[in-house]
Amino acid sequence: MSDTATLTREPTLTHKEVLEVLTGLLSMLFVAMVSSTIVSTALPTIIGDLEGSQTSYTWVVTTTLLAMTVTSPIWSKLSDLFDKKFLVQVSGVIFLLGALAAGFAQNVPQLLAARGLQGVGVGGLMALAQAIMGSIIPPRERGRYTGYMASVMAVATVSGPLLGGLLVDSIGWRWCFWAAVPISLVGLGMLQKFLHLERVRRQVTIDWWGAVLISIAASLPLIWVSFAGRSYDWVSVETALFLVPTAIAVAALVLVERRHPEPLIPGRILLERTTSLAIIGSIAVGIAQFGTSVFLSQYFQVAQGFSPTEAGLLMLPLILGSMVGATVSGQLITRTGVWKPYMIGGAVVLILGLGLMGVTDHTTPIWHLSIYMILMGLGQGALMQNLVLVVQNTVDVHEIGTASGVVSFFRSLGGTVGIAVLGAILASRVTDHISTGLRAAKIPVPADGAGSGTLDLGALPEPVLTIVRHAYGDSTGFIFVIAGAIAVVTLVAVWLMPHTELRTTVAKHDDKDPLGLEQPID
Repeated sequence: MSDTATLTREPTLTHKEVLEVLTGLLSMLFVAMVSSTIVSTALPTIIGDLEGSQTSYTWVVTTTLLAMTVTSPIWSKLSDLFDKKFLVQVSGVIFLLGALAAGFAQNVPQLLAARGLQGVGVGGLMALAQAIMGSIIPPRERGRYTGYMASVMAVATVSGPLLGGLLVDSIGWRWCFWAAVPISLVGLGMLQKFLHLERVRRQVTIDWWGAVLISIAASLPLIWVSFAGRSYDWVSVETALFLVPTAIAVAALVLVERRHPEPLIPGRILLERTTSLAIIGSIAVGIAQFGTSVFLSQYFQVAQGFSPTEAGLLMLPLILGSMVGATVSGQLITRTGVWKPYMIGGAVVLILGLGLMGVTDHTTPIWHLSIYMILMGLGQGALMQNLVLVVQNTVDVHEIGTASGVVSFFRSLGGTVGIAVLGAILASRVTDHISTGLRAAKIPVPADGAGSGTLDLGALPEPVLTIVRHAYGDSTGFIFVIAGAIAVVTLVAVWLMPHTELRTTVAKHDDKDPLGLEQPID
């Protein structure tokens, strides 16, 4: 087998044929998104039942995002080297096994392990969905279909919290994980029927050291942030034991990626101006998206006292805004070929929404929060998939997976870091507010740990419960202030991006081959 292969002109797919391909693909993506949003309303109940803490709450989400983040570039690179359909099916099975294991978890460590396995599957589904779309749809038309993808993700996010709330309030939180099993099986069946891709074979060299080093460089800082300030001081020997190996791993990763023939994160893609700015923007979007919305459900249940089902309903404005922002911006980009104004507008609206959320406390009216969430959703929707789109426009079809994965990797990394950092800040502020409230009420800190921000609210006496609710309500707004400041970075990054016109072909034609009849794979 030779080192290179030739890819002939791709057959033009009709709108119906593209939708048939996307049916199976988005079915699995729907399952992955539902699994995440189901947990959002169930987490307070789950952590209370498993006798966890605020740190446990944060890490149930962070573990999934971390696994998704470190495996995303690996899946993306593999999608450029091997059969994308087979890889999607493998990631779907991994996700299904993780869902089964999470439902049987008897303690927090078991749940974290299962959620990590789910994250590996979700990383594959997210990365491969974007890679496959980039392989069959030209960038100019892709805005239309990324709007469809965003709509599916929005519907999943809407139905997830509602389904999670109903399951928790009726048959128990374990079914929040087990419910994904039949949906996964249906999705895998649809994928087998509708997804058909041409397979290009060539000799490959997998960057195993790169995968190991990426995992180390992404994981150690997150573990450090989660425990620094509580288990040990920020400036301490323990901090050095985390950050020094991280620096070594990053340095080694740079050397490995520069020398490897098939690097997971190619330097020439990273150094391209549009890509580098999209990466910076994606990090901030990830922090704003994952690092804030994950705590909204907790705010509604813990601070406001709503049930899981009610909390799911109250999240609808955020989802509606995201769906409208993604769908409308995608359609406009497809019609005009212009993307920059819509993304700048999205960044401005996102900053506005986060800034308004910063004034939140335990007395904020729900209708105020609904308006703020709509603005947040509009901004997120206009940015997320379109940041991937503009990067895909800079590379040829055989690098679609890698380029998409780079942006998704840093967005997920931003979200993972955001949840870890903001969760640590929230836990610290909650502890301080509870301690202050208990002292003001002349109530000793209970032995069950209320002073550390316990989520087992049913075990608290009424005076202490009120103090805990107010502490969470008054601490949450500060998270959005931080996220809003970080979102300014996204605005600057998008503003500095060179405005390029979206091409109307799947392949990126070169001077020697203006018609795109023949494109080298390597």
